[in-house]
Amino acid sequence: MKRILAGLALTTAAALAIGAPAQAAPVDPVKALKKQFVSGHGVRISETSRTVADGKTLASFKTTGRFAFGKSGVVASDIRNSLPGTKSLTPPRSITIGGHSYVQGGAFSEDLPEGKKWVRYESPTTGSSFNQVIDVFEPKVLKAVISKAKSFKGGTYKGSLTYNELAKAYGTKLGGKFGKIKIDYALSVNSKGLIRELKTTWALDFGMLGKTSSTTETHYTGWGSTVTIKAPAKSQWIDVSDLDEDSGVPEKLSESSIDSFAK
Repeated sequence: MKRILAGLALTTAAALAIGAPAQAAPVDPVKALKKQFVSGHGVRISETSRTVADGKTLASFKTTGRFAFGKSGVVASDIRNSLPGTKSLTPPRSITIGGHSYVQGGAFSEDLPEGKKWVRYESPTTGSSFNQVIDVFEPKVLKAVISKAKSFKGGTYKGSLTYNELAKAYGTKLGGKFGKIKIDYALSVNSKGLIRELKTTWALDFGMLGKTSSTTETHYTGWGSTVTIKAPAKSQWIDVSDLDEDSGVPEKLSESSIDSFAK
């Protein structure tokens, strides 16, 4: 009888061991991102962004884009923005490469000299988009987002961080009421740890002036695909500083969420 009971115990233990395999730890998204930093490779995005003030929609963006990588991160981007029904200082199209942004469309295509189709501006960063405040292409920022997550379930990290904490990840500082704003986020990754989707939301209460909130949802596809981005031919662009003083073209580009931290 003792032998039978011992045999049953061993059989049961073996069954439990087989029936409850150990759960594999999730792939580190930061390491997965760095592996994508290969010259000639890149990723595509599609994005929607909506800003609401006192219950009314102030702006609704739709953005698509391509990003080209180098050994240390993004080296070029080609972004298209759509803001229906509003004349915006955000360019409908922007190619950023080599420390400059070449833009066209809307106010940026008015009063240009004959033969010129683009306006060139100095640009310190390529950014992730004009609307997404969290640049997941920056390893230090992605690391901060992962570390601040309160949960990881179904391939999605959920959490929140303040603008002060985000600015610190970018290597700069903020202060005042703006720095205390909380950004809620949901970052989804695939089985390889590569980002599939990022949704961010923040809100600011102006008291009697009402409450403003913004939500941006970005989808990432085609990781590792071949991406080639080139600046427009020199014959097709003019530097903004060379335009006439009475030109209707904006003197400066509106800052993207990423550029605001780069300063």
